[in-house]
Amino acid sequence: MSLSSSSIAAWPAPPRPGWTLLDRVGNTPLLPLVRMTEGLEPGVKVLVKAEWFNPAGSVKDRPARAILLRALESGELSGGKMLLDSTSGNMGIAYATFAPGLGVRVHLALPANASPARIGHLRALGAELTLTDPLEGSDGARLVAAEMARADPDRYFYADQYANPANWQAHHETTGPEIVEQTEGRVTHFVAGLGTTGTIVGVAKYLTATLPAARKIAVQPDGPMHGLEGLKHLPTSPVPPIFDPAAPDEMMVVSTEDAYETARRLAREEGLLVGPSGGASVWAALRIAGSVDQGVVVALVPDSGLKYLDTPLWSGG
Repeated sequence: MSLSSSSIAAWPAPPRPGWTLLDRVGNTPLLPLVRMTEGLEPGVKVLVKAEWFNPAGSVKDRPARAILLRALESGELSGGKMLLDSTSGNMGIAYATFAPGLGVRVHLALPANASPARIGHLRALGAELTLTDPLEGSDGARLVAAEMARADPDRYFYADQYANPANWQAHHETTGPEIVEQTEGRVTHFVAGLGTTGTIVGVAKYLTATLPAARKIAVQPDGPMHGLEGLKHLPTSPVPPIFDPAAPDEMMVVSTEDAYETARRLAREEGLLVGPSGGASVWAALRIAGSVDQGVVVALVPDSGLKYLDTPLWSGG
């Protein structure tokens, strides 16, 4: 289903005419769960927002597109500057996918323990990489990128996805409107994981303005040591500057084991191969769906499980 004209107008326009990868971002499908919802009340539906249908394969295509185009429009990426940011994978892949067609070079800081396939993917797309201390994780990579930007401001445009308002605004302008339109305004609950927090903040702000009765639920790991790549345990992590604690109505915590088991069930019962953060969102959505008599629960699934086949998510079960 296409976006409304007002939502399309809110996107920054690609700088060149023609059909490009940038034009393919968004309009991802809502897929109903069937077998995993057999025990629910008849008036309850659980729908998965399948973000792996984006051209670079994840929900990060939305903010990466917005950040790149707005930086080009503002002149922040002028004069041959490189886009610099930190990433644990998906955002970097999105930048590196879209940047070549825009004539932009990309430099990424990411933990050295990122999978060889992910590092190879980024290098194949032409991204320059600085591999950071694996023990410091994505927060450490962000500190390294910030220092690189401070040391050489004439070389880099520092995108800083954790602080860039274009991150959450991309979801306010596209993800939220899509969900409302695709459910014909019947969404009662929206569920998304907490990483940079852009998704939950942007969609929640849109739903609050358009469907104030809809509940917005943020999901995070149940502790600082977890296996849910892309998600943050906010009580023990630096809180992203774009996070608005008033945006979600509720916080839920999920164990790595529950998220993994849900991801495996999605593959084996629904034919949906998703990543660990997607398993976390659907686990929470099913819990919510089991507690209501009527409702349309939408769980955002950030990416496919294909890039996690060599991780414990699949090797352990």
